[in-house]
Amino acid sequence: MGAEFQYRLGTMCYVEVAADGTVSQGADRAAYQRALAGRSRLFAVWPGNYRSDLFAIDDLDQFARGMGWIHDEARTGLADHEHQVRWQVGEFERNPNGSYISVRVWLDCGCAIRDHRAFAEQMRAQQGWDIATTGGWGSSSDSSGTSYSMRVRRKSLS
Repeated sequence: MGAEFQYRLGTMCYVEVAADGTVSQGADRAAYQRALAGRSRLFAVWPGNYRSDLFAIDDLDQFARGMGWIHDEARTGLADHEHQVRWQVGEFERNPNGSYISVRVWLDCGCAIRDHRAFAEQMRAQQGWDIATTGGWGSSSDSSGTSYSMRVRRKSLS
């Protein structure tokens, strides 16, 4: 399926089968490295309502990109550079002194956020922001450009 496969789907189950036939659950970077070295094979189980589908992960590069272990600008919308960011407290924020606050973010560097988790990881590394990745986020466009709404730990903003 390529880039469309939902590797980070919360209900996705991974199975690793070692060359000696040993079966284990989960796929982390170590499992990825073993598969790259030819010491195991990886499979994804996509659960459904009435059946689950088993997929052999035969494109390990695509798997690593989908998991966020290898940067993929096409998938994330984010160049691998220092982002030029403007932000303001969200207009509907009811508790501006809370631990996490709603903010609107504009990327003046031309990037687009397609992968919220990847953006959160980049902003943590670049500016120390602690962006919540478990809640919702959104985008909108107006005369000031495309903005993104998200929750950020107030004390991490500078």
